Amino acid sequence: MFKDLDPILHSQLRLSIVSILMSIHEANFNFIKDETKATSGNLSIQIKKLQDVGYIKVRKTFKNNYPNTSLSITKKGIEAFESYVNSLKNYINPK
Repeated sequence: MFKDLDPILHSQLRLSIVSILMSIHEANFNFIKDETKATSGNLSIQIKKLQDVGYIKVRKTFKNNYPNTSLSITKKGIEAFESYVNSLKNYINPK
């Protein structure tokens, strides 16, 4: 009846990152940092975990000679998020 929750998305910061990307599809590192109030180090670690499982894509470029990291959600990330939300709904209102 109760499906296991995705341990990758069950972290508050990783869930926040994916939730932001679900609504805007692409964001730069500083925007995510400002929105989540996370430290740069912690955010970098959580982004790497999401990237390693294929939930987000990370693109590193330079903008006016400054590094620019932009994140976007992948199809796998969208599917994982939707599955996670549906699992939570079943916890709240079991059938």
